[in-house]
Amino acid sequence: MRSAGKGQRGPIDHERREQILNAANEHFRHYGYKKTTVADLAKAIGLSTAYIYKFFESKRAIGEEICRQCHDRVMADVKDVVTTDKPASERLRLIFLTLARDGIDLLFNDRKMHDIVLAALEEGWSTASDFDAELLSYVRSVITDGRDSGEFERKTPLEEACRGVILALQPVRHPVLLEFNHNTLMEDASLLAGLVLRSLSA
Repeated sequence: MRSAGKGQRGPIDHERREQILNAANEHFRHYGYKKTTVADLAKAIGLSTAYIYKFFESKRAIGEEICRQCHDRVMADVKDVVTTDKPASERLRLIFLTLARDGIDLLFNDRKMHDIVLAALEEGWSTASDFDAELLSYVRSVITDGRDSGEFERKTPLEEACRGVILALQPVRHPVLLEFNHNTLMEDASLLAGLVLRSLSA
């Protein structure tokens, strides 16, 4: 049995927990995270607010789990790119394009979830830092592969190169930045990837 995450209580696989999360998903997507209260969720499920607090210590804890599920879907797409047998340079380029594509999809097709991701960044939720850490690990893996294959230079310290790539990814993955540049985001992602790849080339 998987243990409960931060802010969660009781067995995480309990059907009531999933019922709460499903109701939260629906309410957050319809009314927005900030306009939804725990009382709203309790009413939708037909439970008392106190009962919901047996599973989650706060609305934020519920929001973090919903946000984590969203991040997991995006990270699954990134993992699909990273684990292919394509050259490291192509995989790194596809990371830029994949994050841009998923960001645009969230912005236009699931705006309220986009807002939850923004709340996670603004309020310092653990989901945001966990996403950053996982993305960094994938970037590190690709750059290491590129160095081993001779595609990428090896003079720059590995962590410095990895952090530089993460910074270059900001415009295509940060909710505020991608919203501001959504009209040219895919083009921007390709341009940024090209600059990064030229800087990494051996």
